[in-house]
Formats: sequence, structure tokens, C-alpha cells
Amino acid sequence: MEVTVYQNQVEKALKVLKRQMTKEGLLKELKRRRFYEKPSVRKKRKQKEAKKKKKIAMRKGSSYSY
Repeated sequence: MEVTVYQNQVEKALKVLKRQMTKEGLLKELKRRRFYEKPSVRKKRKQKEAKKKKKIAMRKGSSYSY
């Protein structure tokens, strides 16, 4: 990942970098890996995330009425 700084605007470059990291899910991954997660907890979290994704996909899919 690379961000270029134009005209010494470091704050703006940091903002762009944070946006890119959030978009790729890198910040979420770093926070998650900060502490050990038991396998049972990991399984429950993944199921919860899958359920959330499915719910969002269903909402997006049902918004198109033909």
C-alpha cells in the first residue's frame, strides 16, 4: 500500500492511508489479532459475520422490484 504526499500535506496523506486501510479491512484485522481468540469464539464470530453479510445481501437483493 502506497500513499504519496503532495505539497507537504502529511495530514491529508494520513487520512487517505487510513481510508484505504479501512476499506481493505486491515484495521479491523489488526484489532482482532491484538489478543488471542479461542477457536470457539472465532467460530461464533465468523458465524455472526456471515449472518450479517447474508442479511445485507438479502436487503440489497430485495430492493430491486421487477
